Amino acid sequence: MDQQPSPRLRPLLLYILAFAAFGTGVLAERSGWLPGSRPTPAELGQTFRPFWEAWNLASDRYVDRSAIDPQRMTRGAIRGMLAALGDFGHTTYLTPEELRKLEEGLKGELEGIGATLTIRKRRPTVMQVLPNSPARAAGLRPGDVFLEVNAKPVSDLSLDRIVTMVRGPAGTTVSIRLHREGEANPIDLQITRARVDVAEVTWQRLEGEPIAHVAVRGFGRHTDTQLKSALRELRRLGVKGLLLDFRGNPGGLKEQAIAVSSEFLKSGDVFLEEDARGQRKAIPVRPGGEATEVPLVVLIDEGTASSAEIFAGAIQDHGRGKLVGTRTFGTGTVLQPFGLSDGSAVLLATAQGLTPTGLKIWHQGISPDIEVALPESATVLLPNGEPELSTAALARTDDAQFLKGLAILRKQLR
Repeated sequence: MDQQPSPRLRPLLLYILAFAAFGTGVLAERSGWLPGSRPTPAELGQTFRPFWEAWNLASDRYVDRSAIDPQRMTRGAIRGMLAALGDFGHTTYLTPEELRKLEEGLKGELEGIGATLTIRKRRPTVMQVLPNSPARAAGLRPGDVFLEVNAKPVSDLSLDRIVTMVRGPAGTTVSIRLHREGEANPIDLQITRARVDVAEVTWQRLEGEPIAHVAVRGFGRHTDTQLKSALRELRRLGVKGLLLDFRGNPGGLKEQAIAVSSEFLKSGDVFLEEDARGQRKAIPVRPGGEATEVPLVVLIDEGTASSAEIFAGAIQDHGRGKLVGTRTFGTGTVLQPFGLSDGSAVLLATAQGLTPTGLKIWHQGISPDIEVALPESATVLLPNGEPELSTAALARTDDAQFLKGLAILRKQLR
C-alpha cells in the first residue's frame, strides 16, 4: 500500500535530481511507506550485529570524545549504505538543510558563488564563472578543479553534494581549495556568497550568421517556458540552425525533460522507463513542438547527466541532430523520494531510463556521434553575453566542441 507524499516532498516527485552547477536523476510519481515504518526483519539481526558492535566501540572508546555525535554518525552510516548500492552521484541522502536547498534550486532561487561546475575526467571542474559574480571577484577560473570545500575533500563526492556544500546564505563565506593547471601548489580562495539569478535557458545569435547558440543549464520548473520563448524569438529573427548546448547540464524535472525534448521531436517516444521487475513504460513525445524541423547540433560532455542524457538519447535515436563532445555521465536511474522521520530524505533509484530504442544509459552514458575532447584549461563558450559570439571571438576560442558543432551546422545549412 502506498501513502501520499508529504507536502514538502511533493514538489520533488517529478524531479530528475541534478543541479549542474547543481545535481542528477528522475523521480517517480509517488513515494511509498518508509523502510523504517515496519519492524526490522528477524533474519537481519545477525547481519546488523557487527554494525552495532562497531557503533558501541566508537561510542565507548574513540579517543576524541567531542567527535562522538550520534546524529552525524547516523547520517554517515546512511550515506555509506546508499553508496554501497553503486548508483554514484544519484541515489543519495539529503539532510533537512540539503533538502531545503534542493527545493530552492527547483524554484530558481540560488544563493551561492556564481560558478557552474561540471565533471571532467571524473573531477569536479569549473565550467563557467558568471560575470559580476562573487566567484569572478575572488579569482575563480574555468578549468579550476575543486579539491576541498570548507576543508573537506570533495574528489569522491557527487556533483550535487559538492554544489550543496558550496551554496549557502548570501553574505556567508565558503573556503575552496583548488588545483589550477600550470600551478605546482593548490590555491585557496575565500568567496562570500550572494544571490545569483541564472536563467535556465540562455541564447545568443552568432554574428552575421543564421545560427543561434542556445544553452540549457538545467531542467527547472520554467525551462520549457523559457525555451519556447527563445525559440519563437529566434524564429522571428530568421535563425535557421540551432547549436544546443547541454554541457554540464545535470538534469531537473522529469516533466520538463519530456517537454523540452518534445520541442524538437514530432512523434515517437522520449524515453523508456524500466522498473525493478524489467517492465517497460514508453514515455511519448508531446505534439506541438516549436522546432521539430530546424537543423540542430547538440553539445554534450561528462557533466551531461540524467534528464539531459534522456534528451540527448532521444535526439540521437530519432536522428534529429548530431551529438558532439564526450560521453555523458551515465546517471540513468529513476529516483523516488522517501521522507524520513527527522525531515531528511532518501532519493532512491527505483527504475532506470532507456533511450527510445532501448539503449541503457545507467553506467553507460550516451556516446557522441562525433567525439571531441577539451583540454582541462579550456574556456567553454556559453551564451551569457560574454564573450560576444563575434567572428573575432570565435577565432580566439579554444572551445573545440563548440567549433566542431558549428562547422557541422554550417555545412547542413549550405
